[in-house]
Amino acid sequence: MQDTDPIPASRIEQPGTQLSDWLRLDGARGVGLRTAHLLLEAFGSPRAIFEAGHAALARHVGPALARSLCAPPSGTTRALIDTTLAWLQTPSHHVLALGDAAYPQALANIPDPPLLLYIQGRIDLLARPALAIVGSRNATVQGKANAAAFATALSNAGVCVVSGLALGIDAAAHEGGLRGAGSTIAVVGTGADLFYPARNRALAERIANDGCIVSEYALGTPPTSGNFPRRNRIISGLSIGVLVIEAAAQSGSLITARVAAEQGREVYALPGSIHAPLAKGCHKLIRDGARLVETVDEVLEAMQVSPLASLPSANTTATNALPTETDCTDLLAQLGHEALAVDDLLERLGTSIGQLSMGLLALEMAGMIERLPGGKVQRVLVQ
Repeated sequence: MQDTDPIPASRIEQPGTQLSDWLRLDGARGVGLRTAHLLLEAFGSPRAIFEAGHAALARHVGPALARSLCAPPSGTTRALIDTTLAWLQTPSHHVLALGDAAYPQALANIPDPPLLLYIQGRIDLLARPALAIVGSRNATVQGKANAAAFATALSNAGVCVVSGLALGIDAAAHEGGLRGAGSTIAVVGTGADLFYPARNRALAERIANDGCIVSEYALGTPPTSGNFPRRNRIISGLSIGVLVIEAAAQSGSLITARVAAEQGREVYALPGSIHAPLAKGCHKLIRDGARLVETVDEVLEAMQVSPLASLPSANTTATNALPTETDCTDLLAQLGHEALAVDDLLERLGTSIGQLSMGLLALEMAGMIERLPGGKVQRVLVQ
């Protein structure tokens, strides 16, 4: 689908009680997003499209599609409308149409904004300054710890953390966002009523309660491979910029970064070891012009976002969200001074991977442990 110019809000009739018409347009057979934008530009609202008549429609979309648009909605479309209206009876469920006053303006200004946003959770988060954090699904312990720490500090500064609810970096970013007052938005590639992947179901339920789940897909839409690259434009479109943490050379996160750049968003990348496969994507982004960042303060300064007066103030680096040396006493005791695999540490401590990641990062940045090949860590002997 080719890009189209964004439709000025003044050209679109406010949805009000006409949500059924928007749902009908969104589900019309043969009408993709580009065609829907073309029709809205010509007629101003979904209702005006359906009332335009065959001759007027045919001038824009041809006679066959014009006949389809003039026909009554199908049984499938009517069922979807009824299901959606019933879903909206829950107070935390919302559907925003393009042109609605609450529709995020930053997203409305991208070349191909969604017609509808299905939302579960805190709709107020859509008005917050936001930063997307994305990266590898197969992230390292260090990468997930970095994502969680950056997200926590950003959220404490009043910045909403946006990501895609995937395993790895996405999940860690959402976890960190939930810890702060800025909270988090998960943009999903299914209907907003489904939780995918299954391993992130508990996290998704927490986001639905304390954050916000956003989808452009109709309720009940299952996960398909094409949905996820497509939703990336929403992740970046909702955000001031995109921070990439751990990405392979062919990572899908680079698609989000590319789309962000095309939308005029800033792209940030966290560097890594030249020997690490998951650093290659970030290094490529930096070579191509992404901003290298090492601290949250650098990101906030580049975003030109100051901590909100009503929210806890963020300190200058991600390490302020990490445990202290005292908090890590048990971890240090288990390490001793011989190399130990992270999996063995998990088994010995009986903790979660998230807690262990944060502890290891805190100790590494304090110079008390070092990481070794093969995913092992070792305590550093202090003279």
